[in-house]
Amino acid sequence: MDTTDIFLYAGYLLVIIGVILAVLMPLINSLDDPKSLLKTLVGVAVIAVVFGVAYSTANGEVAAKYMADPFNITPSGAKMVGGILLTVYALFLLAIVGIVITEINKLIK
Repeated sequence: MDTTDIFLYAGYLLVIIGVILAVLMPLINSLDDPKSLLKTLVGVAVIAVVFGVAYSTANGEVAAKYMADPFNITPSGAKMVGGILLTVYALFLLAIVGIVITEINKLIK
């Protein structure tokens, strides 16, 4: 094992620690104010609904060359990836629309 492997594993560890802290710290801080937890749950529910719609409209077709080695992609896996991509696209468009509306609001005020 050379230093590159050690640094990669250290990087993986730091990312995992960062994700855990990014999830746990807001939960710990929001225990003082339960209303903020409700807002978080509403946000998660909205994202879940957007993913549900995106997943149901995603196409599960896979070309024959991707079903074989080395890819081994299944129709359900392709549908999941399609749903995730459509969710990302929808949230990206929602963010752009939100930015534009915010800037227009600033100009009016």
